Amino acid sequence: MMGATGDDPGMPVPAFKLKANANSRVLTGHPWVFANEVEAPLPADCDGEVVECRDRAGRFLGSGICNGRSQIVWRRLSREHVALDEAYLSSALNRALSRRSPGEFRRLVWSESDDLPGVVADQYGDTVVVQIQTLAMERRSALIGDLIEGLLHPAEIVFRNDAPIRRLEGLPQEIHTRSGRPWDPRWVSIDGFGVWLDLMGGQKTGFYLDQRSQYARVAKYCAGKRVLDAFCNQGSFGIHASKAGATEVLGLDSAVEAVEAARRNAERNGVKATFEVANVFDWLNDPANKPGPRWDVVILDPPPFAKSKSALEGALRGYKEINLRAMQRLAPGGILATYTCSYHMQDAELRSVLAGAAADAKRRVRILEFCHQPPDHPVLVSMPESEYLRGYILSVE
Repeated sequence: MMGATGDDPGMPVPAFKLKANANSRVLTGHPWVFANEVEAPLPADCDGEVVECRDRAGRFLGSGICNGRSQIVWRRLSREHVALDEAYLSSALNRALSRRSPGEFRRLVWSESDDLPGVVADQYGDTVVVQIQTLAMERRSALIGDLIEGLLHPAEIVFRNDAPIRRLEGLPQEIHTRSGRPWDPRWVSIDGFGVWLDLMGGQKTGFYLDQRSQYARVAKYCAGKRVLDAFCNQGSFGIHASKAGATEVLGLDSAVEAVEAARRNAERNGVKATFEVANVFDWLNDPANKPGPRWDVVILDPPPFAKSKSALEGALRGYKEINLRAMQRLAPGGILATYTCSYHMQDAELRSVLAGAAADAKRRVRILEFCHQPPDHPVLVSMPESEYLRGYILSVE
């Protein structure tokens, strides 16, 4: 019953009930409930469907999607009684689009932040790439595709359902298009730069849209400078730096296909930049690469080191290590642009890592700019996990 309110949904609906001693974040607005927070599991036929959640006293906390096979057994859709039907999906997609500025390259849907848990959608010109990461949305993926088609009329919709998180929902990994035809890789222009897009084979949904604004922000510090672009992926930071007048650019990445793409992108854009396949940790620790302060600008944009809370301690050591080595390689007054996309790592922890690295490097470090994910990746104040990208541009003396 789309839009119904109150505690009477009109017909009996299965409900999770929180344990009496559960210190669940859902009570303070978080949209997730974990298996160890509920009194009992629901029948398997509830998986992929809408169920309620109630507190120990029976008070209604919202309608959400259920999956007893996942550690996250309930994800809230609404604080009201809703059905996950065409009306709900259409309304949520329209609201998501209304929050976005017009553009050819943008995030259209960001999961719980847009009331569509497990749905991520990015627009690349006349193509939309959709990732489905929850069982309930997977069962409605064809309808989601139909609704996106009706709203945006894209030439194609690519379903990039190959994210590892799908295994936690009991879902297979697959990539396909709505039409059933392959999507051929091609050149596109993003912010005036030629980019080789492979939407069915590239990383994530094809391109790191969340870092678009950062490329230009860092490039303004690179004119006449020697630039090291670590974890360079397809080379966007390095290519922007070279175009801005850097005297030398070296990009490093452990993925062969990423380095090949970076070289192709550099050639397409007519810039001088060198890209090499290397493990960044090993490269920074190699005595051959330690002749003293070698670089004027170092960019660190690594993949997420902390993919779970249990991995956070080790991830913090990893982040400190690479930031320490980067500071040691910088000439006095050099610039360090450093980022993390680990949502388990909060800003205070990143700041602590940087302070520790600065102390060990015996360098005086000042913040020039605070960096964050763009507005088309909206953050819910009640859900820290929706905020995953943060960073700093620093002056290292």
